[in-house]
Amino acid sequence: MTILVTGATANIGRKVVDHLLAAGHTEVRALTTDPRKAALPAGVEVVEGYLRRPETLPAAFDGVERVYLAPTPDTVAEVLALARAAGVKHVVDLSGEPESWWGTVSTAVEDSGLAWTHLWPADFMENTLTWSQQIRDTATIREPYPDTATAPIAMDDIAAVAATALLSDTHQGRAYPLAGPEILSRTALVAHLATALGRDLAFRQSSREETIAALTPTMGDNAVWYVENVLTDYAPDPGTLPITSVQDITGRPGTTFAEWAATNASRFLAP
Repeated sequence: MTILVTGATANIGRKVVDHLLAAGHTEVRALTTDPRKAALPAGVEVVEGYLRRPETLPAAFDGVERVYLAPTPDTVAEVLALARAAGVKHVVDLSGEPESWWGTVSTAVEDSGLAWTHLWPADFMENTLTWSQQIRDTATIREPYPDTATAPIAMDDIAAVAATALLSDTHQGRAYPLAGPEILSRTALVAHLATALGRDLAFRQSSREETIAALTPTMGDNAVWYVENVLTDYAPDPGTLPITSVQDITGRPGTTFAEWAATNASRFLAP
């Protein structure tokens, strides 16, 4: 059974490849825009293509039964039509609830007629890397809502869930909201990072404009979108967060933020 991983050199897709191999699956095909620079493990079949250029995909889908689909809303319908024509049976997509930013992806997958599994993570632990410039320059994090509590999930755990869903029929027709194993405020995240980095960090409540200015050196033009759509709009009821989701699906506990921070501390300090 050949499994195609799209976005195979991106943050989550690359980890999906690793989890499939770790599970003993040997028929892994990886889609990338530049196979020569992919640096994927031996034994992985690397093919060239790009989800935003559907005309590059027919050969990649040939002989594939299951697909991990990275989110590309602008071309998703064309991509899925090609997948179905090639005989793909099951798509595991990274997307969001139908009314969300990535909802068009999950809707298109269901409309395609293929078997599907949706993965709906909300808040990535990796999003805290947007603080790296502030940590290096001032050791002070500037954001508007210190008490907003979420349950951020590690990208590696999302990839583990994706691999689990790709390797079993039992997850077909399921939409999985995903979260990390603990509910943490923004100030609690900063405290964990301070421990991991071995230095004092402060949190300063700031206005929208101050927050955008603080994040722009790291995020560029995306800072405005991030402040308005993530920091401002995402304030879930903690009681609704699926903090056991990773363990329920994969059988192993989700990564805690303290564990993730300890592993990734150097990424906050490197320019």
